Amino acid sequence: MNENIEKVPREREVGLCPCKSRASYADCCMPFHYGRANPETALHLMRARYSAYFFRNAEFLVGSTHPDKRRPGMKEELEGGIHEVDWSFLTIVGSSKGGPEDKTGKVEFIAEYFIEGERNKLHEKSRFKRFKGQWKYLDNKG
Repeated sequence: MNENIEKVPREREVGLCPCKSRASYADCCMPFHYGRANPETALHLMRARYSAYFFRNAEFLVGSTHPDKRRPGMKEELEGGIHEVDWSFLTIVGSSKGGPEDKTGKVEFIAEYFIEGERNKLHEKSRFKRFKGQWKYLDNKG
């Protein structure tokens, strides 16, 4: 068992997952964040990445990025700005491919967030690609 799981506040575990799946965090994105499971679809990974931003989990964000798109210092860069943003809502617009048998997939979403009290929206069409059998975030060029 991962020692970090013991550090997750119980309220977070039983509360609804920030990815808006309507499942608890423990039953939704938490197993992905702590390496107990791998997302079966690109949509699952996209939701897990949103939740990782919500909980400021830079390690998961780097690990779920396709190796072709990782860059030196990426984790430190994320950690440097991740606390400036408060993510508030996720809307899935649509997805194509990205299923259990696919090698690539796309997910379009709108993520709402606040920076210094100002409301913002990120509308992105993300591309995902498998690497060694696991879904990874490729880029926002979908």
